[in-house]
Amino acid sequence: MGGTAPQVLAIDLGTSGMKAALVAADGTVTGWAERALRLRVLPGGGAEQDPADWWTALGQVVADLGRAHPDALRAVDTVCASTQGEGTIAVDAAGEPLTPCISWLDMRGAAHLRRQFGGFPAYQGFSVRRIARWLRLTGGMPSPSGKDPAAHMLFVRDELPAVYERTASFLNVLDWINLKLTGRTVATVDSILTSWVTDNRRPGDIRYAPALVADCGIDAAKLPPIVACTEVIGTLCPAAAAHLGLPRSVRVVAGAVDTSAAAVGAGTTGDRQPHLYLGTSSWIAAHVPTKKTDVRAGIAAVPCAVPDRYLMTALQATAGANLTWLRDKVVEYDDPLLGAGHVDRDEGSIFDAFDAIIPGVPPGANGVFYTPWLYGERAPVDDPDLRAGFFNISLDTNRSDLLRAVFEGVALNTRWVAGAVDRFLGTPVTSMAVTGGGALSDSWCQIFADVLGVEIRRDAQPLAVNVRGAGWIGAVGTGRVDFADLPELMRNDRVFEPDPTHRATYTELFAVYRQLHRQLAPVYRRLNRR
Repeated sequence: MGGTAPQVLAIDLGTSGMKAALVAADGTVTGWAERALRLRVLPGGGAEQDPADWWTALGQVVADLGRAHPDALRAVDTVCASTQGEGTIAVDAAGEPLTPCISWLDMRGAAHLRRQFGGFPAYQGFSVRRIARWLRLTGGMPSPSGKDPAAHMLFVRDELPAVYERTASFLNVLDWINLKLTGRTVATVDSILTSWVTDNRRPGDIRYAPALVADCGIDAAKLPPIVACTEVIGTLCPAAAAHLGLPRSVRVVAGAVDTSAAAVGAGTTGDRQPHLYLGTSSWIAAHVPTKKTDVRAGIAAVPCAVPDRYLMTALQATAGANLTWLRDKVVEYDDPLLGAGHVDRDEGSIFDAFDAIIPGVPPGANGVFYTPWLYGERAPVDDPDLRAGFFNISLDTNRSDLLRAVFEGVALNTRWVAGAVDRFLGTPVTSMAVTGGGALSDSWCQIFADVLGVEIRRDAQPLAVNVRGAGWIGAVGTGRVDFADLPELMRNDRVFEPDPTHRATYTELFAVYRQLHRQLAPVYRRLNRR
């Protein structure tokens, strides 16, 4: 190893790509490598990925790391993964996949979910009695859209009965990666959450709830054993060691799904320390000491990577997706903004291009409003019928106004979410960490500070938040650091303070934003309800 500190090989498996990095216990990220992944969108609401593609991509990115950082790769003694959540893979007794991964975007199980859990009286197709039991034991409930394992498993049971009979275990994405790494079949306390079969009332003792398992429609034997995110679940099995070019002695820590890992990677592991993640979607999350659910706002505190805590998460359906839509669908084909966002260019360059334009437009975007509901909304209202829109456009409106309005619209929606978060936490948030790809924009960070009226602390490496989180979970699991140490280890590159001269403007805009929702929600329901 020479003088290189011990390293965690941190895996970050998202929907769009496989990323891996080398992370030290102090949070230093020594480079990363990435490979794009394909998502198959199928008729009838299907969305799938091939797990074999994940495994191939993982071998490739580790080989890339070895070429770029050979000493650091030789210093790896731990592997830990962060992955997309709410996907489902049926595997046989030998651990081989019987299905592609049914993605978190897949809605084909929705009807099966309603048949399994219906009853009178009902809410969103589910028996009210069952909803009450889910909320009491788990803190949440299945998505009526069918976009989680509770529905995926029923889809396999009802639509693919031969596959169901051969299924030894249903695994989430993280669980399958861990199976490939160690040969051991387990689920973590957060990967099993959206199967909605666990008793989560004691954070240090997450276990299957017999009543929920009996009611879920899936054979109990097909549900994997549950472990803590920080548990060392084994060492690399021979095939994994050969595939990754690492010794068999390398330990594997169970890891976490992306939301849990980001909360660790953001350094916000203390109680009620919020972070704002800005990716394709966005969320405000904070660790809290007790299980709690705000049904009306769609916010829950659920099991997470920190063993004696829950993670409150308030999810906004689309954030950066609005910018991607703007870039790909609105600007001209030869526009420099489009070229700035090309996949083979620096990931920050599209934000550099936006940042050259946004400051030239005053707060309020010269009267233009934008609602960012491209894919409905999750919190603080759960409404799949909502849609995005520009408002108050005139002959004087130009593209720069539209750009700023999009940035402000996402921030105004986040202020709406933040009000529910303040009530949930029982104290007003005055300072918030920001991370994820959207944090690369100076303009957006300042807009968030102004709209929310809080200090915004920017992650110095916002694109590395998930790999850093996986690295830190691995370091905690092997005893090199403690979760309580992480806030002090976290590195920020800039603090954005709210500009008091913009306070009145954004207070008025927020009131108008709420009015737009109240008046337009019935219109969108009429247009989009099928």
